[in-house]
Amino acid sequence: MSSKCFSCIFVFVGFTLTVLEPFAGKCIYENHGQRVVNGCRTMQPESDIFLGWTRGKANKDFYIRQLRDLKIKIQVETFGKTEMLVYADRCVEALALAHVRSGDAAILCGHLDKSDIFDETIGDFAFAYAN
Repeated sequence: MSSKCFSCIFVFVGFTLTVLEPFAGKCIYENHGQRVVNGCRTMQPESDIFLGWTRGKANKDFYIRQLRDLKIKIQVETFGKTEMLVYADRCVEALALAHVRSGDAAILCGHLDKSDIFDETIGDFAFAYAN
């Protein structure tokens, strides 16, 4: 009989308050780590199963996640104009998808202007899809 040993490395990230709190009012969560975790779970299609939050000594809030060694950093400083435009486009797509996952109508409406362009585009798409 063999036994396997799995090791996990966890990261504890401390918080005090969100940078928006002085302008938007007190956070709705009692723990700022919980605020971050809920944001991650809302915006990411699949978040870390170990994602959580806690409060440490001196009332410092933390969120906890599993450290993954496979993360990479995109070196945008090496991009030319074309690469930067493609990268910016992908970032916009990722942000839009994250907001759609949140299902918050106010956030979605805030990204749309008051013109009929979005309505007409959705209508055109629906009509073309139906045919």
